[in-house]
Formats: sequence, C-alpha cells, structure tokens
Amino acid sequence: MKSKTNQITIIYLLIACVLATFLYKITSLYLKPENYLLFHLLKDFIFILLSAITFRYVLLKNKTKNKTIFERLENTNSEIKESNQKYDIVAKATSDTIWDWKIQEDKLNWSKGIKAVFGYEEDQVGDNSSWWFGNIHPEDSIKMSIKLYSFLEQKTEKWQDEYRFKCADNTYKYVLDRGFLLKDENGKAIRMIGALQDITKQKEEELRLKLLETVILQTKESVVITEANFNKNLLPKIIYVNPAFTNMTGYKPEEIINNSLGVLRGRNTEISILKRIFEIIKNKEEGLIEIKCYKKDKTEFWLRFTMIPIYNSENEVSNWVSIQRDVTEEKNQEKEKEQLIKELTQNNKDLKQFSYITSHNLRAPMSNLIGLLNLIEDITIEDSELSEIINGFSKSTHLLNETIEDLTKIMIIKDNNSIQKEDISLKEIFENVFSQLTNQIETHQPILRLDLENVSLLNTNKAYMESILLNLLTNSLKYKSNDRILRITITAHQIGNTVKLSFKDNGIGIDLDKNKDKVFGLYQRFHDYPDSKGLGLYLVKSQVEAMKGNISIESQVNKGTTITLTFKNK
Repeated sequence: MKSKTNQITIIYLLIACVLATFLYKITSLYLKPENYLLFHLLKDFIFILLSAITFRYVLLKNKTKNKTIFERLENTNSEIKESNQKYDIVAKATSDTIWDWKIQEDKLNWSKGIKAVFGYEEDQVGDNSSWWFGNIHPEDSIKMSIKLYSFLEQKTEKWQDEYRFKCADNTYKYVLDRGFLLKDENGKAIRMIGALQDITKQKEEELRLKLLETVILQTKESVVITEANFNKNLLPKIIYVNPAFTNMTGYKPEEIINNSLGVLRGRNTEISILKRIFEIIKNKEEGLIEIKCYKKDKTEFWLRFTMIPIYNSENEVSNWVSIQRDVTEEKNQEKEKEQLIKELTQNNKDLKQFSYITSHNLRAPMSNLIGLLNLIEDITIEDSELSEIINGFSKSTHLLNETIEDLTKIMIIKDNNSIQKEDISLKEIFENVFSQLTNQIETHQPILRLDLENVSLLNTNKAYMESILLNLLTNSLKYKSNDRILRITITAHQIGNTVKLSFKDNGIGIDLDKNKDKVFGLYQRFHDYPDSKGLGLYLVKSQVEAMKGNISIESQVNKGTTITLTFKNK
C-alpha cells in the first residue's frame, strides 16, 4: 500500500483530471478550433502535473518536519524517563527524603524516602506545608518556620537547617534539610525543592564525642595522645594533652606538643622501665607502667600510666593513648604502710613471746598457790574473819588460774593456722561435758532437752568442740533467771554437708541493741557477776572460726539466748 502522501497526490491528480476534462467539454461547446483547444488542454494538464508535484513536495516537507518533531518528543520522553530513573536511584542511594513544594498552591510532594526513613505510609503523608511543619519537634518548629519564611523573602536560592522530624512511631530523628528555591521573572518564590537527610547517628556521635571531650577536659587524670611510631628513635611525638597534664607536670600544651614524654626523664629514671616502654610500643600491646619522672621545675614524682594502642579501619596502630596519674603520695603511703606492717609484725611477735613467757612464768607460782590453798583447806581455822579472807583468796586464785588457761588457749588458737580434725560422736562429747559440770547441774537442776539424732558424727577437733560446749553450757547455767526454772535445748541438724548446732536457754539474756557489736569481744561483760571474766564468748568464737565455722546469736533481755554454730561436715 502506498504511503499517505502518495494517496493524497493521486487523489489530487484524479480530481484535477476530472476537472480538466470537464473544462475541456465546456470549452469544446463554445470553441471550435481544435488546435486551440488541444493547446489549452495540454497546458492545463502540464499545470495540473506541476501543481501535483508542488503539492507532493509540500507534503513531504511537512512529513519530514512532523517526523523531526516526533523524534524530538521521543527523545524528550526518554530523557524524562531517564531523569526519573536517575532521581529514584539517587533518592535510594542517598537515603534522603526529597520534597517538592509548590509555594503558591501550597502543594507538597514527598519521595518514597518518607517511608524508608520515617516509616510513613502513603495515606499518612499530607500534601501541604501544614503537615510538614506539624511534624517538626515543638522546640524546633517556631525557629525553623521563622528561618524558612525569612529565607523566602531573601534573594538567595539555597537554604539549609537542622531540626527534629517526627517518625510514624512518634519518635524523632535529627535531620539536615537542604532546599533550592525557584522564582518567576518577577523574583517571586514559586517553587522549592529539597531533601531531608537523617543525621541522627551523627548527632548522637557528636553528643558522645562532646561528652568524651568534657570528661577528658574535666578529669583529674592526665590524658596524652601520641603518634603511633617512634620519632627518630625517641618516644612517639605528642599531639594532644589535656589540662590535667599541665597541672601535673607544669608543661603547657604548646611546650609539649610535637615533643615526647622523654622530657619527663631525669637522673633517677630507671633505664629498665624505659626499655619496657619501648618494648610495649614495638609489640603494639597494652601496658601499665610506674616510673620516676620530673616536672618542669625538676620536682621528682612517681608517674603511673597506661599505654593503649588505637587501631584504624585498616587494623593498624594509628595512635597511642596514655592515662596518667601522679602516685607519689600513694607510693609514700605504701612505704609507710610497709614499715608499719613490719613494726606491727615485730610487735606482734614480741607480744606473743611476752605472753608465752608470762603465762609460763605464772604457771609455777600459780600452781604453788593452789597447792598451798589445798593444804590450808585441811587445817581447821577457828577465826571466822581469817577463814573468810582465805576463802576469798582461794576463789580469786582459782579465777586467775582459769583466766591464764583461757588466755593460753586463745594464744594457741591464734598461733595455729591448721588444726587436726576427725570424725567424733556428738553424743560422746556431750557426755564428757556433762560429767565435768555434774556439780553445777545438780545445783541448778535445769531441764535439759538434747536432740542429736540427726547428726551422729561431726568432722571437727575434739578438744575445741568440748571447750566450746563447756563454755556455752557454763554460761547458760551461770546466767539463769531466778524467776523461772532453767530450760536448755540443744539440737543438731544437717542440711547437705552443713551441720547446725543450736543452744537455746531461757536465761536473763543480753541487750543486743546496745551490745550487738561487743558480744564476741575480748573482756566484754554484760552482767554484774563477780566471777565473770569476759573471755568465754571470745574464746568460743575463736575456736569456731579456727575450725572454719560460723557463730551467730539471738537474745532478748529476760527471755533468753539462742546461739547457733554452723560447720561443714566433710
């Protein structure tokens, strides 16, 4: 099929031929000369042919022009499509939220980043500036609005601001907003295009760095940052010191930066420690150093500092950070402490020696006194006053003897780091203790309740355990109430590998509100009894702890006392 241009040309030729023939017929009716008519006929056909060629030429020109326009339209559409594709790619690549604000119509369009960055669905996003400003943080909204509308009245085209923008979940993100303003020929703002960039992480990092900077500036610890490598076979070059370094050494930043910590070296600085510092740097390891240094005024001081390597993204040491402290006073205190410990240790040895000598030297005369008193008991003394004096003297002598024996036991316990343990029968130990207290039990006639069925054997030291039980039972008998019959309950329970021994009486009790911290102290007395030595509970506690056990007490005045012993039974 012919083209549209050829069709138009053929139609035109047919019409022209018909018209020419019609004209010829008309002319032949009125004009007879055949030659004349033939001439005109040929002329008309030539005219028609020429006009057809001309018409075809015009159509071809129009077609070429239309084709050019069409090609331009296609190119324009391709460019627009490519531009849109680039726009989408850039929007995705930058993670920015792009907006387009037609100011006169107050129409605002948002890119897909409004969902990716802030979580808004399409139906949640408004199409005007009110929605935009309404989602700006209240503390930033007024300031940002004033700055924006002030910018619209200015001649500049570029604008930017930072503020907080609300997300779909009602949280806020810090954004950097940049815009470009378009104006008409009269200079009136008609359109503004911009992009919101999420800078929340940068803001958080800025805040973190600001806090770190504040800490570094305010801390009393000296902070020094150096380069990574040696500087001409010297220590690395310093690039930063905080104010605490100046306070500690006297060197100002401008005096120490680009220098090294070698300026703190002096006549008493140990070379071995300097070698250790070089090794740490060479091996790229952390280290803790104590070294004697010198301040700017040549004052000697002890410096304790850490060396921490800082690695870059390529896992290479980029810097060293040193946290430093003047520990001169601490060193002096340590020296004084060592000297004091040495003196106390010697004094303790001297006191132990004195105690042993005293107790040994007192034993002989004390035994003689007791022997003489025993002899006197066989002599009949008629003088009542003398008899009373001798009885008092005898009682004091026996009390002193018991005190010496108790002190000797305590010294032995304190001096003996390890004791022998064995499996012993609790029932057998109590029988031995009761036999030693037969006279007192018969005198006071207490009601005794003994429940040892749950624990038959206990791994402990037999002598210590007998002494503990003897002291506790003696105390119950000694400090009974005169208003009621004395009741003593002794129970033993085992839970796992732990044994608990409980001693409960209804005696006069102890006021723990006043004496809780003194109960197990040395020479602590809580009642006005003439034969009370204040050693019993102290001795019990010492023996319990020597066997790796624990002791606790519960007591109420005029109600009674409960003492609980806890041991590992293995």
